Amino acid sequence: MPNIALELGKQAASFGVNGAYGKQEDVDGIRVIPVALSWTGFGGGSDEAGNGGGGGGGYAVPIGAYVRRGDDLRFEPNIVSFLAVAIPFVWVAGRALARVIKALKK
Repeated sequence: MPNIALELGKQAASFGVNGAYGKQEDVDGIRVIPVALSWTGFGGGSDEAGNGGGGGGGYAVPIGAYVRRGDDLRFEPNIVSFLAVAIPFVWVAGRALARVIKALKK
């Protein structure tokens, strides 16, 4: 029986860059390379009887694209994804800062 952890490790080695940067596309002379924030996780194991199992999962959030028009190369962010990530982050950071200030006043 193959070692499931080794098999998952071999497959996961290519997830990093391939998961973060999409396939380059040319549309009407404009080159677009999509960019995402991605992460994956895997687990596996077996018991003493040799029964094994494993699982995995992943998630990706599109954050924008690199766009090349002629000699000009720019990163154009995905505003909707940015707001979906930024709003909770700002809320949590604000709450943490308020607690730090409150603790320092004591």
